[in-house]
Amino acid sequence: MRPFLRTFIWAAVLGLVGAGIALPPHRAGAQAQQVAVLTSFPKELFDAYKAAFEQANPGWRMIVVPKPTSAAITHVRERAGRPDVDIFWASAVDAFLYLKGNNFLERYTPPAELRRGVPDKVAGFPINDPEGFFFGFAVSGYGIMWNTQYVARHKLPEPRQWEDLIKPVYFGHLIISAPSRSGTTHLTVETILQGYGWQKGWELLIQMGGNMGAITERSFGVPEAVIAGHYGIGVVIDFFALSAIASGQPVGFVYPSLTSIVPANVGIIRGGPSTEGGRRFVNFLLSDAGQKLLFKPEIGRLPVRESLYAQAPPGMPNPFKMKAGVQFNANLSAGRYQVTNRMYDQVITFRHAELRRAWEAIYRAERAVAAAKQAGRDASEAERLLTQARHAARYLLVSEKTAAEISGAMDRDAAYRSAKEREWDQVSRSTYSRAFQLATQAEEALRRR
Repeated sequence: MRPFLRTFIWAAVLGLVGAGIALPPHRAGAQAQQVAVLTSFPKELFDAYKAAFEQANPGWRMIVVPKPTSAAITHVRERAGRPDVDIFWASAVDAFLYLKGNNFLERYTPPAELRRGVPDKVAGFPINDPEGFFFGFAVSGYGIMWNTQYVARHKLPEPRQWEDLIKPVYFGHLIISAPSRSGTTHLTVETILQGYGWQKGWELLIQMGGNMGAITERSFGVPEAVIAGHYGIGVVIDFFALSAIASGQPVGFVYPSLTSIVPANVGIIRGGPSTEGGRRFVNFLLSDAGQKLLFKPEIGRLPVRESLYAQAPPGMPNPFKMKAGVQFNANLSAGRYQVTNRMYDQVITFRHAELRRAWEAIYRAERAVAAAKQAGRDASEAERLLTQARHAARYLLVSEKTAAEISGAMDRDAAYRSAKEREWDQVSRSTYSRAFQLATQAEEALRRR
């Protein structure tokens, strides 16, 4: 009976192989070695690197696990002690500080020839972790992109600064992604908070949120919508705009004066399935071949190897000749990561409809006040109500000091986090409703005179 079963099983196996059905590698004999890469980067980028890495490393496969940065952090944290990925690859430097601080990253020193030619800093910011837990492979800045045809059709001025995006003329024409779902948007939000200060920065972000036509779940949804002409202006990391421009799309882009220039990074996960695969991948990213790949039109990123800019495509900026308006403090950002992302969601993302309604009413009342004053009518009561409406529509829930104090607790304690989110949600609903009522009353006050 046993010989018969053995014969039957082998016949079944050979039948499956002959039919072209792949067996799991550990059962199919010799297998290709593989490196599992957890990344927030878009498909155009990781597909190009997968093909190039596998060509440069015969016998190796690159397995891609795509997730937004915050979800990728959760993935690593939930698999602590039994990681299933070898590499964490993303733009958000504060995410790497979090992983390093929680002992999720492996220390590594790339070969000297790969480190040669990479400056210590870009625009005053360290390119690599000084202790060797993660490495910059590209440089990124944050700014504003627009569809030139859309802007011309709607007779919109081309924006230059973050403050421009709170102007009434842009109401409904803007788009951004949620920082809780996008590490690059989180860095943009933090850049604004650090550049303007916590209070003024949040007031700016909230009013910008009121002007947004949409808030996407993923960062690449913003450039897609702008290129397609669904919205005119988007808040993006630079490579989305640079790759679109290089591909001939009708796109303009600007770095506001208050922006930061920081590295996009890669790190090896401690105890991952293949430490060798992780090291091979880091080495490839830092090699000339890996660095030059960044210049491809569909990628449009800025290498960390300074000498390569002599070979850069026309129009590609050189970050080593740029001055950052904001010296980004990654430790500050990492220390309030939870508060910043979750408050943005409760105040802007989840309450977007109410926030838009409030600012639409405010802008309408402002136009009515301006017309009344031009006609020589008394608008003092309406102006008083409008001042109160703007204050309610930009109400800041948490001070900078409180944010630093509660962020750790929000990270550790799910019940505390949920309670805070409910509190912020209720306050936002109330203040935006009041802002709408006050703006409506301002218009009514003008009609009574």
